[in-house]
Amino acid sequence: MPSLGLVVAQFYGELAAEMEQHARDAAAEHGAEIAETIPVPGAYDTPLAADRLARRDGIDAVAALGAIVSGDTDHDQVIADAAAQGLTDVSLDRDKPVAFGVLGPGMSGAEARERVDYGARAVESALAQLEALA
Repeated sequence: MPSLGLVVAQFYGELAAEMEQHARDAAAEHGAEIAETIPVPGAYDTPLAADRLARRDGIDAVAALGAIVSGDTDHDQVIADAAAQGLTDVSLDRDKPVAFGVLGPGMSGAEARERVDYGARAVESALAQLEALA
């Protein structure tokens, strides 16, 4: 049974909780276990927690979840770029799949709420990567 770690960015708490539930449901549907979950303040904070999980022997892959909603500046793009690059670095450095389940940038809160099922997609992506690399 594949063992996954979850990193859940809490900045948009209700969205994060729904995404996490979708992730847990998807893991159960696919016969995987969520071995550990680390909550972090926001999407920018996901790479360090993902790295900690990816270093653990009992974790086969990591899925990072969160939402980045657009504001009046390009801050959402900066955060998304940093999170994506950081998570990519973790995956390559640890030689483990790290799925990017962070919504945004460039979306409103309403658009993010419509996509909470991406929590499931992140888990499915991590599992697909595990299978492809086995």
